[in-house]
Amino acid sequence: MDWLAPLIRQIAELEGWAPLLFIALYVAASVVLAPAFLLTFSAGAIFGLWRGTLYVYIGAVLGSSAVYALAAPLARSRILRWVDRDPRVAAARLAVIDRSAWIMFLLRLSPLVPYNLLNYALAFSGVRYRDFLVASVGMIPAIVMYVYYGKVAGDVVLLAGGV
Repeated sequence: MDWLAPLIRQIAELEGWAPLLFIALYVAASVVLAPAFLLTFSAGAIFGLWRGTLYVYIGAVLGSSAVYALAAPLARSRILRWVDRDPRVAAARLAVIDRSAWIMFLLRLSPLVPYNLLNYALAFSGVRYRDFLVASVGMIPAIVMYVYYGKVAGDVVLLAGGV
């Protein structure tokens, strides 16, 4: 992850293009399972609380949508049918599908469940995209929290630097 800090600094220096590049980086991180926490934290330091929250949320929704587009077709694959032979796995998948929006919303509320991993797990479960998208609202509290921490850390760095 040594490449991430210099890249974030370069994004911050781009001014007008910074939000678009940040969102694109967030989407890419979602697809390749890179830790989104670091980007979310950085958004607060770079953009502040409200703009950082907005950019992270847009990037997270677009990133999770990209993951869904890649992973959902595999939900009907032979491998998943083989895994479903275990009654416990099949029961868990059916529970998620039956109450998918509510369960996904609750899972998204938890700051302990990594979003990027959860995106793939939910897409593989065979849930509808509409429910998947609606449940994304559950990410907002954790996003606000981590962006706020990044904003505070950024302010401390500025104060320590005499700005």
